[in-house]
Amino acid sequence: MPQDEVVSLFTELAALPSPPGDERAVADRVGAYMRDLGLDVSEDDAGARIGSNAGNLYAQVEAIDGGTPLFLCAHLDTVPPEAGINPVVENGVVRNSAGTILGADNKAAVAVMLEATRRILAENRPHGGIELLFTPKEEVGLHGAAAFDHERLQARIGYVYDQAAPIGEVILGAPYAHSMEVRIHGRAAHAGMYPEEGRSAIAAAAKAISDFKLGRVDEESSANVGLISGGTAGNIVPEWCTFLAEARSHDPEKLADMIREMLEAATFAASLEDCQVETEVHKSYSGYRFKRDDLAVRLAASALERSGFEPSYSLSGGAADANVFNERGLACVNLANGMAEIHTPDEHIAVADLERMVDVTLALVDVARETDAS
Repeated sequence: MPQDEVVSLFTELAALPSPPGDERAVADRVGAYMRDLGLDVSEDDAGARIGSNAGNLYAQVEAIDGGTPLFLCAHLDTVPPEAGINPVVENGVVRNSAGTILGADNKAAVAVMLEATRRILAENRPHGGIELLFTPKEEVGLHGAAAFDHERLQARIGYVYDQAAPIGEVILGAPYAHSMEVRIHGRAAHAGMYPEEGRSAIAAAAKAISDFKLGRVDEESSANVGLISGGTAGNIVPEWCTFLAEARSHDPEKLADMIREMLEAATFAASLEDCQVETEVHKSYSGYRFKRDDLAVRLAASALERSGFEPSYSLSGGAADANVFNERGLACVNLANGMAEIHTPDEHIAVADLERMVDVTLALVDVARETDAS
């Protein structure tokens, strides 16, 4: 059958809105597709535990030959669309004509993995075993993958396609990250009549944020303040202010130093305004780092070369489900799949890249079958 079936499947999935927590419609379609292939599909109870109406979908394709088994993972959710989703193909590129995201992140990967599996089964291609995992609520903290019982996976090597870059790019590492909530308490007062009696929580927050090192801190690290709220009215000295921040680094010691400096800056700024401060810091995810000669990376490089791509290697500033699996002792590599302008109304992916990633997936399976991981 023609590979352009992957385009039809992708546009069908992309047209189903699936913001984090509301993946039910796309999960039902993906589950039905796998059952139509004759696979036994299970859905875990992660949805109820993480605040989604869908859990993790898992299916296994029994090995036909020896070699190294693989798991393939993609997430079902997208960032929330701000309008309808109407995928169209124009000049060989899939876009959304409705003025919001397309959802190539990550439904392009879902479609590619399903189409590759369909071809493997239809052609009775030998392989060392394939496991498929589709997760909810990745975009808001990798929650689906974190809630999945990874001990169900027989494969020790896996792949996600969740990097918006040209095909051929292999991600060797992703950062560690912590989130921070800062709550500053001041004292309310009439801003015109008794401003001296007030203690401005917003002024304290502003001082703290101005002391933070934000943006690209160094080549390995970044930090951001993404949300702030506070006060009750324009003529009242604000008695409270809350802001949310994050820090990321490929070096966990640098990350610890960044968080410590941010906490100290918040405490000092609050003291200058005679305010009180409460802080909460939470680990968002752990980072990882591969070497080029690690087996999972070598398999990916070989598959890309067989598919006509020259492998390139980089580090990512963002996280993916791969972070979760690597923390749990599995080797999970993130591969670029050609999607572009993700999370924006200009998001798009070339038809050719959808088709080529099917070829890369089939090559991955072939290379793994020829390799003894033991």
